[in-house]
Amino acid sequence: MLMDSKKLEELLKKYWDCESSLEEEEQLRTYFCSNDVPDQWRETAILFRYFDEQKGKSVDPQFENFVVGQIKSTKRVESGKLVKLFYNTMRIAAGVAVLLAAVYFVRQELRSDNAVAVEDTYDDPQRAFEETKRALLMISKGFGNAEQQAKKINMFNEAQEKIQTPTTTDSEL
Repeated sequence: MLMDSKKLEELLKKYWDCESSLEEEEQLRTYFCSNDVPDQWRETAILFRYFDEQKGKSVDPQFENFVVGQIKSTKRVESGKLVKLFYNTMRIAAGVAVLLAAVYFVRQELRSDNAVAVEDTYDDPQRAFEETKRALLMISKGFGNAEQQAKKINMFNEAQEKIQTPTTTDSEL
C-alpha cells in the first residue's frame, strides 16, 4: 500500500497530537506493517509493528493475581501505618495533657505558698546586726579554708606540669 508522503506526515502529526480518528490510525497501522516502508519511516514502522505484536499477547493469570495481591497487601500496610500514626499521636497528646496538668497544679501550689508573709525574726535591730555579722564571719572562715585548699591543689598542678614537661639536657644546649 503506497501512501503520499504529505498525507502520511499529516496523519502522523494528528496521531502524535492524539487527534487522529480510529480509521486514520488503522490506515497508519496497515501502512507501517507492510514491508515497503521508506528508510525515513523505518523507526516509526518498528513502533507500529511492536504495537501490533503486543495487541495479540495476553497477560498471564498468575501475574495478574500477583499484582492484585500486592495492591491489597499495600492497602493493608497503609491502613496499619495510619493506625500506628493515630496511636502515636494520641500518646503524644496524652503526654502533653499530663505535662500541662502538672504545670497547672505546681503553679497553684506555688501561689498558695507565696501567701505567707515574710516576718522579722528579731525585734531588736542591734541583735539582728550582731547575728548577721556572726553569720558573715562564719562564711568568711569557710572561704579562707577553701582558699588554702585551692592553693594546695594549685601547687599539686604545678608539680604535675613539671613532671610531664620534658627537661632539657646538656647535649641539647
